[in-house]
Amino acid sequence: MTVYKLSIVVPGRRDIGGILNLDKEPKPGDIVALGREEYKIADLVELMPPRGNFVYLHAICQPAEKNNPFSI
Repeated sequence: MTVYKLSIVVPGRRDIGGILNLDKEPKPGDIVALGREEYKIADLVELMPPRGNFVYLHAICQPAEKNNPFSI
C-alpha cells in the first residue's frame, strides 16, 4: 500500500499546517481537514522521488468552500 506523506501550509496562517498520511493520492482541488476547518489544495509539489511505499508531497492550501464534494 502506498502512503502519501503530505506537508501542508496555508499562506498567511502561521497557526495552521501540518503533515498528513494519506492512502489516496491527493490532487489540486482536493479538500483536506485541518482541525475543524477545511482547506482546498491549490498547488502540489513532489518533495523528492518516492522511497519504497512512501511518496513525499507538499501542498499549498487555501480555505475551502463549505460542502465541497472533493474531500479526502
